[in-house]
Amino acid sequence: MRIPLSFGTLASLLVVAFLSFPSARATSAVHALMKQQGCFVCHAVDAKIVGPAYAWVAYHYRGDKTAVLHLADKIIHGGVGVWNPWTGGIPMPPHPNLTLAQAEAMARWVLARKPIAPPKP
Repeated sequence: MRIPLSFGTLASLLVVAFLSFPSARATSAVHALMKQQGCFVCHAVDAKIVGPAYAWVAYHYRGDKTAVLHLADKIIHGGVGVWNPWTGGIPMPPHPNLTLAQAEAMARWVLARKPIAPPKP
């Protein structure tokens, strides 16, 4: 049996579906914050630009229970060292205007990428 749907009914169903996925909205907000902070100028999801690919970071820290706090600290205070063989020692600049909660959300977003092993330096 086929049930005809009006445009209004279909639109309402789509709105309900969208509102049922708060994590998608939160992910979108974190992505927007990362764009605003200029993260994608130096990083891409699956390729090195200046800094390591986010998928490489996810691979490096997979299974590390301290990764969110560690990366949040790096995001706020900047850092250099771990990725020197790929970056030539170019430091990540600090983002002191971010709150710890914002930096943690960004770190969780990075760690949620599909892990990809970095190529040999």
